[in-house]
Amino acid sequence: MKLRERMKELRMERNLSQKKTAAELGIGITTYCRYELGEREPGASLLDQMADYYDVSVDYLLGRSDIRK
Repeated sequence: MKLRERMKELRMERNLSQKKTAAELGIGITTYCRYELGEREPGASLLDQMADYYDVSVDYLLGRSDIRK
């Protein structure tokens, strides 16, 4: 599973909108949408922030592991 799919899956599990998630992460809605569409990839610090936000490992977010934590 790719990063964009994991991001959407985790967001949907929590019933969060893209707008709310972007605001919580301190990024613009357009930027967040591009991440979920696979048009852009977040940097290391944002990946780490997303992992903390969703309470998963960065490896899980990147699809390198199926173990969430």
